[in-house]
Amino acid sequence: MALMLTAVMSPALADPAFDRCLAALQPQAAAQGIDAASFQRLTAGLAPDSTVLPLLDAQPEFTTPIWDYLAALVDDQRVADGRQMLETHRELLERIGRQSGVDAATVVAVWGVESDYGRVFGKRPLLVSLATLSCAGRRQPFFRGELLALLKLLHGGDLKAEGLSGSWAGAFGHTQFMPSTYARIAVDGDGDGRRDLVGSIPDALASTANYLVKAGWRSGQPWGQEVTLPSGFDASRAGRGKRRPLREWQAMGVHGVDGRAIATAGGVGADTPAAVLVPAGTRGPAFLVFRNYDAIYSYNAAESYALAIALLADRLHGGAGLSAAWPTDDPGLSRADRRQLQQLLLARGHDIGNADGMIGTATRRAIQAEQTRLGLSPADGRAGRRILDALRTAPANPANPNPAPPSPRSGVPL
Repeated sequence: MALMLTAVMSPALADPAFDRCLAALQPQAAAQGIDAASFQRLTAGLAPDSTVLPLLDAQPEFTTPIWDYLAALVDDQRVADGRQMLETHRELLERIGRQSGVDAATVVAVWGVESDYGRVFGKRPLLVSLATLSCAGRRQPFFRGELLALLKLLHGGDLKAEGLSGSWAGAFGHTQFMPSTYARIAVDGDGDGRRDLVGSIPDALASTANYLVKAGWRSGQPWGQEVTLPSGFDASRAGRGKRRPLREWQAMGVHGVDGRAIATAGGVGADTPAAVLVPAGTRGPAFLVFRNYDAIYSYNAAESYALAIALLADRLHGGAGLSAAWPTDDPGLSRADRRQLQQLLLARGHDIGNADGMIGTATRRAIQAEQTRLGLSPADGRAGRRILDALRTAPANPANPNPAPPSPRSGVPL
């Protein structure tokens, strides 16, 4: 269905095609037990938001270099905060672990990556985003199913529509469940009779563990580990779907990064199916993964995302991080480094908003301007180590010595 979409600015803005699209969904809602009056009440006044449509093809898991993606998601700040969450919610997490078999560090790692431990839920009104995506763009059938699932949750009293916000794609709550996932997987973790993944940390963490269990989590088994590949390893053998018994990988010369044979404890044996991953090619870090990696992957089907969860969980367990370096001479930046980069840009007069560590359009344009000024190539607006180091040492732009007043435009909205 083609629509002339406008951003949500005022309830007075009308879009007849959008209204017809929503009206056509009312019979489907009725088939799921949502009466006409409730449907009208929940969808009244909705207007489409065109800004969600470009994001369908700009998901960071697929468009960001993996070293940038992981540098921001598995940084020292997120590790320290995660360890604090492990301590703060120790009794809850121990109970969840006994009930589900999912270790506390993995549950907390999902929480940390999805919402920064409840700090960032997303600011987009869920009903608006899902209604827009149901009526325009690609994957409309998928988003219509999610919109109907959300309406059913609202109609049933699991959630309240007022102030309900989340990501552009409709994920919400502490661990960013889609509405259909919420309906199938969410559990009451605090015993109050409701499944509230927005207002209840026990519900959110218990539901996350339940998701992993439903996805095939095997208690006591690791997700995998970083490994060293033999010289001349054939990259065509790598891939999550190319599993073979662990003993075959060992026979090929795949071993731990410490040079030792791959450990077979924790429910892993010589015949355990495993796959080798080389997300940046054979010159970068390599990983041997087991069934629990697939459970993590199913949460958000992207290799970089699953590795972020797995590697953050390892850090929360006390691990030191990756041994091998990514194959780049311009590594990614932690959030603290990104904030410093933005502070240096502000000091040079770039109007990028606050130094919040979120690299949005204004920040990228400022980086590109400074890359051009400093003769750095490519001038691509990427926030990497090279531009940060250059701005740390280079004098401020004499043609623009005074910083402009900040405006809140630096971040990328969820």
